[in-house]
Amino acid sequence: MGTDILKAPEGTPSRNEHLKKESDFLRGTLKEEFEDRLNGGVSEDANQLIKFHGSYQQDDRDLRTERQRQKLEPAYQFMIRVRLPGGVSTPEQWLVMDDLSEKYGNGTLKITTRQTFQMHGILKWNMKKTMQGINQALMDTIAACGDVNRNVMSNSNPFQSELHAEVYEWAKKLSDDLLPRTRAYHEIWLDEEKIFSTPEVEEVEPMYGPVYLPRKFKIGVAIPPSNDVDVFSQDIGFIAIVEEGLLQGFNVAIGGGMGMTHGDKETYPQLAKVIGFCKPEQIYQVAEKTITIQRDYGNRSSRKNARFKYTVDRLGLETVIEELHNRLGWRLEEARPYHFDHNGDRYGWVEGTKGKWHYTLFIEGGRVKDFENLKIKTGLREIAKVHKGDFRLTANQNLIIANVSTRSKKKINDLLEEYGLTDGSHFSALRRNSMACVSLPTCGLAMAEAERYLPTLIDKIETIVDENGLRDEEITIRMTGCPNGCARHALGEIGFIGKSVGKYNMYLGAAFDGSRLSKLYRENIGEEEILNELRVLLPRYAKERELGEHFGDFVIRAGIVKATTDGTNFHE
Repeated sequence: MGTDILKAPEGTPSRNEHLKKESDFLRGTLKEEFEDRLNGGVSEDANQLIKFHGSYQQDDRDLRTERQRQKLEPAYQFMIRVRLPGGVSTPEQWLVMDDLSEKYGNGTLKITTRQTFQMHGILKWNMKKTMQGINQALMDTIAACGDVNRNVMSNSNPFQSELHAEVYEWAKKLSDDLLPRTRAYHEIWLDEEKIFSTPEVEEVEPMYGPVYLPRKFKIGVAIPPSNDVDVFSQDIGFIAIVEEGLLQGFNVAIGGGMGMTHGDKETYPQLAKVIGFCKPEQIYQVAEKTITIQRDYGNRSSRKNARFKYTVDRLGLETVIEELHNRLGWRLEEARPYHFDHNGDRYGWVEGTKGKWHYTLFIEGGRVKDFENLKIKTGLREIAKVHKGDFRLTANQNLIIANVSTRSKKKINDLLEEYGLTDGSHFSALRRNSMACVSLPTCGLAMAEAERYLPTLIDKIETIVDENGLRDEEITIRMTGCPNGCARHALGEIGFIGKSVGKYNMYLGAAFDGSRLSKLYRENIGEEEILNELRVLLPRYAKERELGEHFGDFVIRAGIVKATTDGTNFHE
């Protein structure tokens, strides 16, 4: 099918579309508003634009009611998210983030489900200093949020060290090449002088255009057999094809995404579909042309239906493939065979190539802070001071202390033991396969707790797990405080989406390798009901499972829920 029959949905452009168009390429009034110290927040327009610069305005919702009672403005603060392709950081960069979080943040770091740093609690007048500190460490926050391509994810598996390095370089190139071209970030935060100030010199965005994309866009790169980046949750997923130890290229999958809206069956999570194969040097062109299809035909009237997955489903997969081939000027090759067997992390010490070692540290919920009996933040600070390799932030919110020489291994190991940092082997496999979004108190979209509550819920589920001999059985469990999907709840074998304080929708049946979505099992239930359900389900699984059968597969075979093979039947 040709371009002539393709159309974007009709309708009045949303407020965000007008804002982007009138923002002077993402500048708006950000500079002026962040120089204003009369209040701690910024306008709603500025709040929308700052997302493109890698930040969200938030407030402490734990204090909201009391501050309203005292007739005070909300306790405004800002979250900053770093652009960190593939989650790779140097020890020096780690120390900078640690220091900035102490000086300007709330003293903690959050490892996100997209393999990067988030810093919370930054006050308005400290934003510029924080941005400049990040930049001086050779990092930035450009396009970490907003209607553009976000942080590009990449496999972090230490078993495949040489291959990881090669694939990481392609992920990094994708991230760099797909950045917006506006200099707004550099002018506002880094004091670069504006050069596009005369009619003769016009600023352009050659790929994004003046209104950028209808919504966010996400790319992930996976190396089978590990699907740790949940490649089918991405707008574009690149699956590395390796033959005889050499990277041949990538299978291309398009149209994934996790977000939805409660009560709106026109919204749903979706799995990306594999559409072909390309050579390594072709991935930028494939990504760019795919992004331009979404730019031209995505929904700019309803942001709830603006993600690329809805564009693909509305136009039809074959139509989108044909349009992609037209824009490329060549056709993708036939997809090549591959196999995923898991999407989690491998913990503890692993020996890689060239005499290097890698240690995967379990960090529950991705929160890097010091607890009473567990000094995660202090311990990692001391390790970063002596570590000569790199750190890898994983898509499961954990951390790999990577490329440790045999000579340095003992020193690192001693520090791990001194500060109580472990691979989590004393925890249940369920806990080691858990993920939670930030949620309350800082996320404005949160309807229920997630990060602060999931560990407590798992404490109680572990009793049932232990009673049924399932302590070492890997089951993925994920919780989000709203249906936006930041912890990719729809790919958890057990998933929870917040509905209201203490109430969750419970989902079951996703595939352990990330290739199948979950299905709604119980709606709007609290802790006791959750535990009652699991007191029935987990014993059944322990007694009735087949050899090697994962929990998600079991609940489908047993008829407990239907298999969700496509997002369009998610609500059926």
